[in-house]
Amino acid sequence: MTTHVEIRERLDDQEITDVLGVVEAATEADGVRPLNEHVMLHLRYGGDPRVRSLLLHADGVLAGYAHVDPTDEVEGPSGELVIHPAYRRKGHGEQLLRAVLDLTGGRLRLWAHGDHAGAGALAASSGFERVRSLWQMRRSLYAPLTAFDLPAGVRLRTFVPGQDEEAWLKVNAAAFAHHPEQGSWTANDLLQREAEPWFDPAGFFLAVRDDQLVGFHWTKVHGSSEHGHEPLGEVYVVGVDPSQQGTGLGRALTLAGLSHLRSRGLAQAMLYVDEANTAAIRLYESLGFDRWDVDVMYAATPPSSAARSTTEQPPGQPRES
Repeated sequence: MTTHVEIRERLDDQEITDVLGVVEAATEADGVRPLNEHVMLHLRYGGDPRVRSLLLHADGVLAGYAHVDPTDEVEGPSGELVIHPAYRRKGHGEQLLRAVLDLTGGRLRLWAHGDHAGAGALAASSGFERVRSLWQMRRSLYAPLTAFDLPAGVRLRTFVPGQDEEAWLKVNAAAFAHHPEQGSWTANDLLQREAEPWFDPAGFFLAVRDDQLVGFHWTKVHGSSEHGHEPLGEVYVVGVDPSQQGTGLGRALTLAGLSHLRSRGLAQAMLYVDEANTAAIRLYESLGFDRWDVDVMYAATPPSSAARSTTEQPPGQPRES
């Protein structure tokens, strides 16, 4: 079998179609999507011109794909890769990963969604170390929800496209100043998601005090075509302005969003939280969430304990402030 790897700054339409075919085949085989939302949006719309895509061809057929994000000054470049199920156990994963490491100078943080055994074996054989875990937590929406009270002077309303973008970006940046991806969202990042089929402003709640935005809970509903089963609600992102932290607003916003998801007739809700964020895990457990699955980050050159962030989430994943 003849194989080769090509590096692209931007994929053409046919290459994008081929990559999405590999993604869908891997999702069907593994039960979890191999690329996160950030990568999927980049495939559809483009983005940072420093991003590189690597295509592994086997006898002229696309057998694997890797996405490499630009270098972070502290923690180094990050990436994700996927091999078509029909081409696994043939050394293609090692070949593609070597090409990525050659591109990044041997420094790389690599996400594996669902803690797939094959990804763990590839990481171990390539000298990577497991450095972070991101829990997916779920709870039944048939179970009772705790009543909540908003802090005095705060009211809830829903997001108005074309009106609330600037105010939301400001609060998002303040709430996630510690978060290198979420806190740096631009208007384009927001508008891309508003253009997605799942976007529903009726599930995007804003907390307002004296006509000023002070917090939000953005919910999301995953369709059956994506998960292979009934639709699933998500606590997509909850953010509270630093001036309002400690008031109970975050908990109230979370419960408001869960109530909305239940009103949609959904059976379950999910969210993501860093395993090291024990305070957030305790909050979510108190709201009825339990660990469901885990995503793992491997690093070729693990960052020092002083440099490593315990609050960073993979791009595009749910976050909490």
